[in-house]
Amino acid sequence: MRLRNIIIVTVLVPLFLILLVFSLVAIKSLEDNVRTKLQSEVQIISHAIGTSLGYALERDTPDALQESLHSAFSFHRIYGAYVFDTDGEKIYGLGLGEELFDADDIRAVVEAEEPTGDYRQHERWNYYSALVPLTTPGGEIRGVLQVNRLNTGIENYTGFISIVAVVVFAVGAAGIVLMIWWGFRHYIERPLNRLLGVMERVEKGDRSQRAAIDGPAEYRKLSLALNGMLDSMAEKDADIEARQRKEIELEKRLRKSKKLAELGVLAAGVAHEIGAPLTVINGQAQRLARREVIGDDERAKLSRIRSEVERIVVIVRQLMELGRQHNVEKECCRLDELIESAIGLLEDELERLGSHVEVALPAPAPQLTVNGQQLTQVFTNLMHNALQANPGGQIRVSAEVLNGELHIKVEDDGPGISEDDKSQVFDPFFTTKPVGQGSGLGLSMVHRIINDHGGTVGVFDSALGGAGFELTFPVDDPTPSQGAQQA
Repeated sequence: MRLRNIIIVTVLVPLFLILLVFSLVAIKSLEDNVRTKLQSEVQIISHAIGTSLGYALERDTPDALQESLHSAFSFHRIYGAYVFDTDGEKIYGLGLGEELFDADDIRAVVEAEEPTGDYRQHERWNYYSALVPLTTPGGEIRGVLQVNRLNTGIENYTGFISIVAVVVFAVGAAGIVLMIWWGFRHYIERPLNRLLGVMERVEKGDRSQRAAIDGPAEYRKLSLALNGMLDSMAEKDADIEARQRKEIELEKRLRKSKKLAELGVLAAGVAHEIGAPLTVINGQAQRLARREVIGDDERAKLSRIRSEVERIVVIVRQLMELGRQHNVEKECCRLDELIESAIGLLEDELERLGSHVEVALPAPAPQLTVNGQQLTQVFTNLMHNALQANPGGQIRVSAEVLNGELHIKVEDDGPGISEDDKSQVFDPFFTTKPVGQGSGLGLSMVHRIINDHGGTVGVFDSALGGAGFELTFPVDDPTPSQGAQQA
């Protein structure tokens, strides 16, 4: 059952029934009171003139009889007065209502020796008529007095008043029900339907819905509470989505790290195996170059062989470093000092190429619990790559703390990295440089070092127009421990 119908059935209907019963009882009491008053007045008048009429009948004086009857009409609304003998024959009378009682009614009063009264109707007039025995001073009944009073006052309209009262009550009750129904629909049902509509749309998946803050104070509070709940749900959903995205990103990076670790182990094994033959080749080329019997052309070729062998040795050393298990000895380092150390290592190259490094760090400079030498190597590799990408260009190093993590960005204004290459930049041997200018292991080393420190590294398009690398570290690592992680 709807709330509106429940209120009508449980509150309004019982209330109206109580009021109706109360009104009917009040009208009935009024009617009884009017009738009782009417009867009392007639009886008093009858007794008042009955004594004088009894003397007149005993003395048989018609003048006294007529005078006494005439005196009855001096009372309010007395419209008839008659004197009958004991057989019911009229002796004398004046006014209306003579035929209200017959002779048998008169004789019955004589026999009962008690007065009586009744409501009678004659010729469309309503009367209250009283019959009073007329006794002499000696107690003998000599006749009967009939006094008629016409119902011309409120007592004549008590029935009509009852009907009017019931009609007015019914109309008033209907009006009250209509007003309550309208008020309920406007101030209760409509706000509830609006709130229900918002809840239904939210249930269907539209989490952007919000309830309007209007209506009575209770509904405003309810709307505010509902909106607060929806806002909390939206925040939780956003937090869950962010966590899911972060977990997906971490899972991708974990797979990447696992792949790099496997490649590193493989590369380290290969490097170990080719290290000895390279040493032999380099030694033999050096011996041949010392002989005087060979010409300058052969000696230049041997020099080229030794140069390429040295390059291979460097690559082999990097491969062995990439695949080796690392013990990260951490200490508390200031970020600005690490960056200054990396810039110092590249100072000659920066001056030669005319490049500029812009450093933008929060004040005071953040502190990290890291291996300072390894992290300096990371910044050196990233800035060196930026120099090679755009000699004479601009390099920017910036940092900020967000959500308990330190984000460090190294950006340049070079040609950037294509979308297809971004997913491979940290793979061993992947490089966008011309043949002979890069081994493709620098960014792999960067990834391995950052991974060993529990951080993350990613690539993005810089606002300067070139490539950007973002390093993320926990702001606080209060336990400078030693750990071994395989890249």
